[in-house]
Amino acid sequence: MIEKKITVRAGEKAAFRNLTAQCVGTGRLDLALHQEYQDQLRAVQELCHFQHIRGHGLLSDQMGIYQEHTDKNGQRIVEYCFTYLDRVMDSYLKNGLTPFLELGFMPEKLAAGEQTLFYWKAHTTPPKRMEDWQALIKATLEHLKRRYGEERVQAWPCEIWNEPNLPGFWENADKQKYLALYKATVQAVKEVLPGMKVGGPAICGGTGSQQWIADFLSFCRDEKVPVDFVTRHAYMGQTPEHKGRYLYHAMNRPEDLIAEMQESRNVIDSFPEYKGLPMHITEFNTSYHPFCPIHDTVYNAALCAALLSRLGDVADSYSYWTFGDVFEEQGIPTRPFHGGFGLMANGLIAKPTLWVFSWFAGLLGEPKYRDEEAVIVRRGQDGGYEAVLWNLEDAEKRVEICLPLTGDAAVIAEWVDEEHGNPLKAWHLLGEPADLNEEQLSFLRAAGKPGETVLAPEKEKGGQKVTVTLKKNAVMRLRMVPVEKRPDYGYDYSYYCE
Repeated sequence: MIEKKITVRAGEKAAFRNLTAQCVGTGRLDLALHQEYQDQLRAVQELCHFQHIRGHGLLSDQMGIYQEHTDKNGQRIVEYCFTYLDRVMDSYLKNGLTPFLELGFMPEKLAAGEQTLFYWKAHTTPPKRMEDWQALIKATLEHLKRRYGEERVQAWPCEIWNEPNLPGFWENADKQKYLALYKATVQAVKEVLPGMKVGGPAICGGTGSQQWIADFLSFCRDEKVPVDFVTRHAYMGQTPEHKGRYLYHAMNRPEDLIAEMQESRNVIDSFPEYKGLPMHITEFNTSYHPFCPIHDTVYNAALCAALLSRLGDVADSYSYWTFGDVFEEQGIPTRPFHGGFGLMANGLIAKPTLWVFSWFAGLLGEPKYRDEEAVIVRRGQDGGYEAVLWNLEDAEKRVEICLPLTGDAAVIAEWVDEEHGNPLKAWHLLGEPADLNEEQLSFLRAAGKPGETVLAPEKEKGGQKVTVTLKKNAVMRLRMVPVEKRPDYGYDYSYYCE
């Protein structure tokens, strides 16, 4: 029985703004010095071709940029070390990525207080002397300008701080002190690179988040402080439940998250001076915790498919947090599957959500159809069609797609569900080993590959149709391509196969 029928007509168009590949997140930047990090980044880039990358800790002590000591006369000497910065930026550029700079956190010797966050102790207080913070910003940007060229670096977006509306990320969530930091930082940035696009306030959801955006824009307007874009974050988790080091929570619906982002868009557009100003979602995911098992599941993949189909309606970019599981905010992961944010588990094991991002990143062409469970585009290079479908319902669903395609064709189908492209289930059935031997690792990498087959569409009046079945939480990519049959003389496929 067909539960859903989709008909695409030749003259129809659909609204679908696909910005999937614009940006992806990472943990703190010095993790790029790890080999596993670089291996995961290359593997993800081969599939998704992200354009920008954004991460924490550019100015934190782990990157070692700010150096301070006292000479024999008791004078404070300030120096800047860019050894790690160069290694990290070189690696990103080599992988085809442009930095989306996040200016934070505070070097310990510049911090006015002692508050820190995370396993790696990010300092999250304002500076003791704002002029020292500004000097650090200017020295860092001057170095990047010399090394990579002014025109190139000036094109890198620049965000000031991370989630200052949360007291852990900014002491007491002090809005006035953040606004002062923003103003001073923008002045430093524009002094070195006048054309660099700068924005904030990088807030996360929660009570008062929309008011933060309104107050931020009011401040920039009244103080005549430049703001080139607005940034915020988007997570779906409801009130959490803790079990050991892990966190569990139910998810809001995708449409609820889109509505929340639309509220932010409306706040921005309520200012005549800022109507139409770009809004970047510089972090999004399902759960906001790096030890939440949802991130490893096919359920996560289906939720992300629903989000990727709609986020372009409300934002000018949206950056998944994060590309890989080399990540240490709550400590070093001890198991290959631990609910990490990444698209790829440690050991180069692809999670189901990785394929969703790869499929959406490749969903290019003229949008022909979109609803709450599917996006279909017509490709320009061969006139074929490409679709991504997902099923967030509790039961499997049989879907029929009718397309205005004549001539011989084939449908290449790839999918993830509970039984395909789901290495988490395989790991669970193996006993959830903490340390993988070579045989287990090889098996889990293979288990991370999606199911795939080739289907023969049925011809009907005016086109062709294909029927597929999506299990609960399945995501499927379909590519309907024209086929030119060229059998060799005397070769008869049907002799043994039909």
